[in-house]
Amino acid sequence: MMTLYSGTTCPYSQRCRIVLFEKGMDFEVIDVDVSNKPDDLIELSPDGRLPVLVERDLRLDISNIINEYIDERFPHPQLMPADPVMRARARLFLHNFEEQLFSHIADIEKETRNAAKARIAIRDGLTMIAPIFTKQPYMLGEEFSMVDVAIAPLLWRLNHYGIELPKQAAPLLKYAERIFSRPAYIEAMTPSEKAMRK
Repeated sequence: MMTLYSGTTCPYSQRCRIVLFEKGMDFEVIDVDVSNKPDDLIELSPDGRLPVLVERDLRLDISNIINEYIDERFPHPQLMPADPVMRARARLFLHNFEEQLFSHIADIEKETRNAAKARIAIRDGLTMIAPIFTKQPYMLGEEFSMVDVAIAPLLWRLNHYGIELPKQAAPLLKYAERIFSRPAYIEAMTPSEKAMRK
């Protein structure tokens, strides 16, 4: 059985929980308090990074790699596109999300001196992709995919992170509500994540 060590407030862990619930498979989630990580986690991930997926001899600790592994191991429903061109496009989106959006989260969560700039960078980055959703329901078109999984935890945390989107981002916020209403999304949330939006 797969075991996921998952931070109860960690957006990267939430991505993996969403995929596991979308797949509807047997797995164990071990909730980890990010501020008080257990010793056995340090043995699995020396830098203490979350999430960590353990299956037999395999240990993975980067959310997008974990999710691609799960998608290939349990192909139904398929979350990475079957078409090589679309799959490459999906990977480019995933890479850009990490570089342009998620790279700023640590500054916001730790409230560093760069936190204000980080909020602006995320706000502007999200506003730029909002027009996509005037033409299609999901990031890659008609089907929910790994790209939607990847960005969903950030969209859920916008108010929590103090990020306010402008009016032109309205299509993105409607898209976010579509994702948040998915049964697997709801099941995958921890009580701490639910408390982030009241």
